[in-house]
Amino acid sequence: MIFTTKAEYGVRLMVRLGGLPGDEPVSLKTVAASERLPLAYLERIVALLRRAGLVESTRGAHGGYRLSRDAGDIRMDEVITALEGAVAPMSCFVDDREGDRVLCSHLEDDGSACGTKLLWTRVQGGVHRALQQTTLAELVDFQVPPTDASSSGGRPTVPRAATPA
Repeated sequence: MIFTTKAEYGVRLMVRLGGLPGDEPVSLKTVAASERLPLAYLERIVALLRRAGLVESTRGAHGGYRLSRDAGDIRMDEVITALEGAVAPMSCFVDDREGDRVLCSHLEDDGSACGTKLLWTRVQGGVHRALQQTTLAELVDFQVPPTDASSSGGRPTVPRAATPA
């Protein structure tokens, strides 16, 4: 599964906003320069995040963008859905949220006979769970190197992923 640059840049923007001290807004121009992202594209991305209620804007000389709520309360599935829409591992995979089932676009029936449906359902579920269980605060904390870098050879330590039960 490949996420687009919209998701990559949007997550980078959210991490940047989540790492700001206090409640002061930051301009997109500042974020674009510091993250080396195209400003025009970032403007379109922040509009999607704003529409989803994840960021808010302030106009004026000291205006800009900030998170609409605490980074610990923002799950990454919200961010990715706002930017990319529904996550699907294959183009034939149709996630019917209202009907609470997964459909296969290859078949004209209800999709229950598709031989690969089980695999793609599990892949989609795993990705969705990983996004749902990851908060923006975790990403913000992860980017900051530990204060005692000597124990990790000067590199930030990577926490082990929990093994699904």
